[in-house]
Amino acid sequence: MTIPFDYEIMRLIWWLLLGVLLIGFAIMDGFDLGIGALLPFAAKTEEERRVLINLIGPTWEGNQVWLILGGGAIFAAWPALYAASFSGFYLAMIAILLALILRPVGFKFRGKINDPRWHSLWDWGLFIGGFVPSLIFGVAVGNVLLGVPFRLDDSLRAFYDGNFFGLLTPFALLSGLVSLGMLVAHGGAVIAMRTIGPVQERGRAYGRLAALVTFVLFGLAGLWVAFGLNGFVVTSVVDTLAPSNPLAKTVATAPGAWMANYSAHPWMIIAPVLGLGGMLVAWWALGAGRYVTGFLATSAGIFGIISTAGLSLFPFLMPSSVMPNASLTVWDASSSHLTLFIMLLATVVFLPIILAYTTWVYRIMRGTVTATTIDRNPNAY
Repeated sequence: MTIPFDYEIMRLIWWLLLGVLLIGFAIMDGFDLGIGALLPFAAKTEEERRVLINLIGPTWEGNQVWLILGGGAIFAAWPALYAASFSGFYLAMIAILLALILRPVGFKFRGKINDPRWHSLWDWGLFIGGFVPSLIFGVAVGNVLLGVPFRLDDSLRAFYDGNFFGLLTPFALLSGLVSLGMLVAHGGAVIAMRTIGPVQERGRAYGRLAALVTFVLFGLAGLWVAFGLNGFVVTSVVDTLAPSNPLAKTVATAPGAWMANYSAHPWMIIAPVLGLGGMLVAWWALGAGRYVTGFLATSAGIFGIISTAGLSLFPFLMPSSVMPNASLTVWDASSSHLTLFIMLLATVVFLPIILAYTTWVYRIMRGTVTATTIDRNPNAY
């Protein structure tokens, strides 16, 4: 079988596709998580809470497809990364999954009993379903930048030497707050864009505050990475066309090493500028009543923040803090050349279908959600 792209190009394509899927999840399902985290605060009455629930209820399942695609891409394209990360972050993954399970259960069961205490119970369940994943996803990224305590034996089996509470370091928690802030800002922008009245005003206020906090925290995290963290650097010659073997290289740590890509490729500075600028524009736009601009700005900010992490790490996917030479990179943690190509063919076919379906769904569901529109819909939550 003739493959039109060499192994190096295929690895780069799948690194980019993984980034696209993760950013797609953060933008599409991120506002669902953000609205869930804002539910007890942006909505004060039963009517307002139903407005927010019905704002995300019809589309959250489709949005979560991006998370499933991202997990599937890691499993198929980067099996070594899947094995090391899903085993090392096992308890964190369980916490995320349990929190995400509360979303469908909350949507389906909240309205089954007409009792304020019952409603309040599931409202807090939906809050947990938004808050916990938003925070832990960021904590995970922070730990990747710090280096994950895993090692490989001679047969490339991964062993994790850390524990769940070891993930909760100050820098990792700061990264978690950046993630939480950007998704809450995104959720607040959607509330402001698609609701009216007091709930719109609260969504706008919380969205502005979250955007400003994210701007400050992301800037602080950037300074910490530049001047307070040791990064990782490959010190041996790397054959980008060789079969995957993470132990076939040498890796060292050095202060400020995560900034090396920006020195070598100055155009990459666009990513952090977009992250900071997007949140700053969102803060202004929500205050000025330009809600569509605010939503686009938070989307751009999310794109910039996640891209900054990816570009800083490249070519690393998950560095090891206890065995640096076992760090997983784009060049030595992928599936075979043929596997990547077959997966690319499937992606070329199915990703446009997903995008087309998502566009159609949002076109159908567009418009303002109010108590009146809920009352007219017999399928409303």
